[in-house]
Amino acid sequence: MKEDFLKYQAQTTPHPLALEVSHAKGSYIYDTDGNAHLDFVAGVSACSLGHCHSKVIEAVDHQLKKYMHVMVYGEYVQQPAVEYAKLLASLLPIPLETTYLVNSGTEAIEGALKLARRFTSKTEIISANKAYHGNTMGSMSIMGFEERKSAFRPLIPDIGFIDFNAENDLEKITARTAAVVLETIQGGAGFIEPINGYLTKVRKRCTEVGALLILDEIQTGFGRTGKLFAFEHYDCIPDILVIGKGMASGLPVGAFTASNKIMSVLQDNPKLGHITTFGGNAVIASACLATLNELTTGALISETLEKEKLIRSLLRHRYIKEIRGKGLMLALIMENAEIADFLIASAAKKYLILFWLLFEKRAVRISPPLTISVEEIRKGCLTICDILDSFEQ
Repeated sequence: MKEDFLKYQAQTTPHPLALEVSHAKGSYIYDTDGNAHLDFVAGVSACSLGHCHSKVIEAVDHQLKKYMHVMVYGEYVQQPAVEYAKLLASLLPIPLETTYLVNSGTEAIEGALKLARRFTSKTEIISANKAYHGNTMGSMSIMGFEERKSAFRPLIPDIGFIDFNAENDLEKITARTAAVVLETIQGGAGFIEPINGYLTKVRKRCTEVGALLILDEIQTGFGRTGKLFAFEHYDCIPDILVIGKGMASGLPVGAFTASNKIMSVLQDNPKLGHITTFGGNAVIASACLATLNELTTGALISETLEKEKLIRSLLRHRYIKEIRGKGLMLALIMENAEIADFLIASAAKKYLILFWLLFEKRAVRISPPLTISVEEIRKGCLTICDILDSFEQ
């Protein structure tokens, strides 16, 4: 199977991990040799409730027996999507009330960019250096990392960049700015949190000049940082909220949410201002609804901060210079990239799944399912410390 994988399925790197997956359950992925791999990555923050959560499986199975795809987005009334959008609105602050469901986070970013330009009748988009918002052409255009996008130029025009947490750069947001797009916590850059009320100051500046604030919560959303959405930590409500990854606990989905007033401009002049075939798919929406209900009716989100404290207490080592992030979105910043690579590669041999971040080469990702147990955390952290003890510079 591995040979066929390498020959027939397009690859993203010269050396994929190529773990041959048999099945997955809870916090473990099982390979075809029967080995259980403790998952400290959760599909890059996507499997909020772990692998094959019973409530998600039940919801998907129930919907599959009714119907799957019936019509392109926005034409037919489909109960799972309507119920999900309504529940989401009840959990979000005013005026975030209307949700457009799509298929992925990067597609949601594309829709948000179009919406901002259409609503404001302005064109300039400002993003942050070292930002990552996806890999389609619009999302790549606002990626703040030239090494990743130079091979694909020309990209969309009228994009400006600011440094995250740099208050002096806020003057670059002007009356000609349609929108400022920021990750609430920068992901690929190394899980960088906003400091000194930065997001509140960006919010104020956007309001002053008539620009929309778009917050990318594709990775930080759905309990990962100890709140349903990370902006709740920072006293900042966006005009457009972009979500994805953990929405459906392992199924492909994304969405962007705004006020009804803002969102309505996609309905006309031109009609079909944004369109998707499979967005709002009833099976996916059922998984979203089950995930959101599970997150908001139990203690998983509040427990996330306690699990963060446990991880921080266990991962004290001379090679770990810093632990960045919040909740179960954590990055171990190692002394250098060599140690980070050694840790990830060695962990794989010990059946512990760790992973890299996009831009910060010293970082090791820890973003397990929110359902991970205390015992599983202790097991994984002990493995990490044992591996670091064995490293010889």
